[in-house]
Amino acid sequence: MLHRGHESTGDTGGGELAVPMAWLYAEYIADELLRTGDLMPPTSFEFRAGRDALALTVFLSDTEGELSCVRVVSQLETWMSLTAYDQPWQDWVRDRLTELTAEAVRSGAPSPDLALAGDAWRWLEETELLAPDLDAVPGCGSVPGEDDGPKVWTPAWQLGLPLGHLAIHLF
Repeated sequence: MLHRGHESTGDTGGGELAVPMAWLYAEYIADELLRTGDLMPPTSFEFRAGRDALALTVFLSDTEGELSCVRVVSQLETWMSLTAYDQPWQDWVRDRLTELTAEAVRSGAPSPDLALAGDAWRWLEETELLAPDLDAVPGCGSVPGEDDGPKVWTPAWQLGLPLGHLAIHLF
């Protein structure tokens, strides 16, 4: 079992290096779910968006501070509901990050896991990817012979979240 706040440490010649095990494990779970679903090439930005959205979901939903292989199967339903289309996932992420950051400040213990989760969230919010316009009316504005239809710049989380949800569903 991995405990948030109980990162592994190694001696670095006088100082200690905290290893963000909880975040790395959440990222690993997300990566495996997406690879199993075989939805897109692992080298694509879309894959990264899906992995980061899923990793945030896994990491932030771990309210008991531990992740384990056994808990992954029991958490699939929770992750499905959190990533569902009609859920305010982005608000939930912001609230959980704020809550966990406040806890870390109160305890006086910096969290490398939380820092990486924050970096992933900033990337998902600030990065836009060119994606199919799902709100476009069929036939309007598309060029004849264009297979993909109209595209729009979309925040990475809005693309990654449904990909993550589908990957969980396919698992």
